[in-house]
Amino acid sequence: MANIKSQIKRNRQNEKARKRNQTVRSEIKTRTKRAVEAAQSGDADAAQAALKLAQAKIDTASTRGVLHANTAARQKSKLTKQVNNLLGS
Repeated sequence: MANIKSQIKRNRQNEKARKRNQTVRSEIKTRTKRAVEAAQSGDADAAQAALKLAQAKIDTASTRGVLHANTAARQKSKLTKQVNNLLGS
């Protein structure tokens, strides 16, 4: 446990940020999973809509600093390839 006042405050701030980031990362995982499931079911329209929503969530996380820009780009690319392969296009 920190004894310095500024470090105690910094620990509180870090915990709040960690919880905010955790919800954003969880949302990204959920949207990604839904996009893959829609593609596996064969519904191209639903898969494309879910893919677009997942990409938007990843972009938002990148903009807010939850994800690094390159990490966001890599996740979007990987998800797009996966959905396209499952749809067969």
